[in-house]
Amino acid sequence: MQRPTKEQIRDLPLYDGISLENIIVVTNKADFINAIAELRTHSCLGFDTESKPCFVKGEVSDGPHLIQIATKSKVFLFPTKFYENFTAIAEILSDPTIKKVGFGLKEDKKLLFRKFGIKLINTEELSSKVMRFAQVKQRVGARVAVAMFFNQRLSKSAQQSNWSIFPLHDHQKRYAANDAHSALLIALEIERQSHSSP
Repeated sequence: MQRPTKEQIRDLPLYDGISLENIIVVTNKADFINAIAELRTHSCLGFDTESKPCFVKGEVSDGPHLIQIATKSKVFLFPTKFYENFTAIAEILSDPTIKKVGFGLKEDKKLLFRKFGIKLINTEELSSKVMRFAQVKQRVGARVAVAMFFNQRLSKSAQQSNWSIFPLHDHQKRYAANDAHSALLIALEIERQSHSSP
């Protein structure tokens, strides 16, 4: 499997991703109870967080401002300003029987623990998994992995936007959801290809 260049990625069609109606923003206790009930039924979830970017030298992020958890059919977005409504999210993130897959999880782990005391347990870092699977030398991020596996371009246009605002704009919801959702689909695709190869 070849690692595409930045130019090759730029020419790819935009990643379809998950539709807006399947992105659920969780703010109150009722939504949270439904979200947790659904997430508990899965053994593997896509995971990511977003933090408001720091543009001033020496500024420390007070993120994460958003926690994203994906199943194959839905993505749940948890704006952390409503954290008192979903403190039990720690049970999902610390559950050793549910695998959380994503890119750049080391930073997510650090931020979650610093801000909420949440231990992210049973994780799989896809950067190294894709490197091993595709036998490429350089580290692979979500954008490169999506291009390699699905021949599509993951939009990064909302990456530097303000994640501490509420309500989030639609393009932010899509961006955040697709980061977690594409991670899950890549993990599943690696499993599929590993089992189907002779």
